[in-house]
Amino acid sequence: MYWRMLLLALLLSMPALAQERYWQLEIKGAIGPGISDYLVTEINQAQVERPALVLLTMDTPGGLYSATRDIISAILESSVPVVVYVSPGGARAASAGTYILYASHMAAMAPGTHLGAATPVQMMPTGTPSPGEQDKNDQEGEASPSPGGSAMERKSLNDAIAYLRSLAQLRGRNVEWAEQAVRDAATLTAREALEQNVIELLASDISDLLQQLDGRDISLKSGSVTLATAGLIAEQRRPDWRQQFIITISNPNIAYLLMLVGVYGLLLEFYSPGFGVSGVTGAICLLLAMLSLQMLPFNMVGLGLLALGLALMVTEGLSPSFGILGGGGLVAFVLGSVLLFDTPDEAFRVAWPFIAAFTTCSLGLILVVVRLLVKQRRAAPVSGASAMVGEHAMTLTTLDPDGTVLVLGERWQAHSSTPVAAEQTVIVMAVRDLVLDVKPVKETRE
Repeated sequence: MYWRMLLLALLLSMPALAQERYWQLEIKGAIGPGISDYLVTEINQAQVERPALVLLTMDTPGGLYSATRDIISAILESSVPVVVYVSPGGARAASAGTYILYASHMAAMAPGTHLGAATPVQMMPTGTPSPGEQDKNDQEGEASPSPGGSAMERKSLNDAIAYLRSLAQLRGRNVEWAEQAVRDAATLTAREALEQNVIELLASDISDLLQQLDGRDISLKSGSVTLATAGLIAEQRRPDWRQQFIITISNPNIAYLLMLVGVYGLLLEFYSPGFGVSGVTGAICLLLAMLSLQMLPFNMVGLGLLALGLALMVTEGLSPSFGILGGGGLVAFVLGSVLLFDTPDEAFRVAWPFIAAFTTCSLGLILVVVRLLVKQRRAAPVSGASAMVGEHAMTLTTLDPDGTVLVLGERWQAHSSTPVAAEQTVIVMAVRDLVLDVKPVKETRE
């Protein structure tokens, strides 16, 4: 009876085991090294495990150019269909997201979403052409990119245009609008993108998307395939702990936080050596910050200004200069925080509220801690012979002028310019060559 039930359970589970699945990945937020590693790893793994398709849902303001190119290269080399779906409603595929959408084998968007603004922000023109130059370009029919920019800016802009045009030509999508998205930062709503052949599908949700994908032919590098999406089971593929860790520390705000915590930890350890907790914590945070900066486009000038600002504020606490050093350190700290990451992309810059909060906390913490340390250094000693000055003692013998006293549980030779009888209370005025100068308490009160 037991074996029959087991066999029946196996037979019932076989259709579910045999049913095909698709992988669902997600881009939410800025595209950086962590997201790139996650997507490239999963797309490469899909070549081994062969799901029916890879569905990438996307909502991104943009990201790093190098990370975007790595993702696109993995999509172009994939022998498994990669479908990019901009969702949910209100999501966007801006900047780098537009490139990924164009690279996909099938592009879809949900109602209420948009894409575009694909001009590389670090390559935008810094000036405008003169009227004569613009008229000349119009007459010649040339689309001269950013005439007022530098040669490097024009070169980079043309490279980005050619890159997106090549993706549009490869997938048979709107080439002219692809150029406008880069050159003029043009944008489209989901319905406009469908009408202008920028995307293939407009789907309200994933179920609707799978239904529309069923039976469609897709051209892959290895040849053409027909999608069979009816009854597919979704398999959510999340970043593993290593990829999630990289995603976390490659956030500019987290990198900024790690760097400051590292510096504060080491400063506290140097000024007040203890069990090493602050030093070890600071060293670990500083190393993690260095790893973060290695993955992000940071600016050496910004890093130098940040270090200079901290140094000046520490100097202000050690040797007050009526606010000159502290004020200069504050300005350098703010400028360094703003310039730390070398990109105008807001997704990869330290947030202004974060900078303001840490600037205030840094200034207050450094001034308070350093002043407390200075005050501690100037405080009266609490041990040794000099610590006995001002202490009360009991005369063991008559002081006329020399004798013996008991102070802090110890017998000392004492000298008094005024005769003092035994068993009288005296006060220590000074310590000279292991001899205490004392005076009677009554005399000191007068």
